[in-house]
Amino acid sequence: MSAVRGIRGATTVRANDARAIVDGTLELLRVLMDINGLKPEDIGYIWFTVTPDLDAAFPADAARAGMGWSDVPLICGQEIPVPGALGKCVRVLIAWNTNRSQREVRHAFLHGARSLRPAWAVETPGDAKEKA
Repeated sequence: MSAVRGIRGATTVRANDARAIVDGTLELLRVLMDINGLKPEDIGYIWFTVTPDLDAAFPADAARAGMGWSDVPLICGQEIPVPGALGKCVRVLIAWNTNRSQREVRHAFLHGARSLRPAWAVETPGDAKEKA
């Protein structure tokens, strides 16, 4: 029997420009897709949020144009502007119809967002370049 499971993810982007937001969002979605075997027909919806310092693009546009997920309901919102919170951050919550248990779902926090949920941190190929 299928259930709805939540998949969480977050990443930080290098700048408040459309290309950085789209590229960061695509990287995050691809990682989540790869580690969970996501198929768009199994996704109920995706909710994206960005920190107040990111307003150059909608992360949902990356999913539509870059992933071809035009039939998946997508929405964007803004995170609460808590003083001292991590900046330039894109977050995602995916409602996934799956037979997997919640414990089997893999989450991914990339780049600077790894500090938010160290247990869900994922290294990416670009991390070695960032450290150099």
